[in-house]
Amino acid sequence: SLCAAGAPNLSYQELKDLKKANVLHIDVRERWEIDRFGKIPESINIPLGELMEALQMDPTEFKEQYNQKMPSKSDPVVFSCMAGTRSKQALGFAMSLGFS
Repeated sequence: SLCAAGAPNLSYQELKDLKKANVLHIDVRERWEIDRFGKIPESINIPLGELMEALQMDPTEFKEQYNQKMPSKSDPVVFSCMAGTRSKQALGFAMSLGFS
């Protein structure tokens, strides 16, 4: 299940369309879930338990750890997980840190 502030639930096709527009897709599932169920193409995995720390990292450190440019507070970001609960929590965390 996918979650965005403007549209709480996105379909797979909507996500694919958003990815064409350089939206950062953060998958907040645990690493074992990625290993077991597969990685979503062009997403980065930041388990929910690491997300608050990751979104507050120095951009250089973020790039080193996640091999991706750190999003700015105004960059479009989509969170996903298995059922939607953790992605909604991730959205709340990001908004609490000033992400729009």
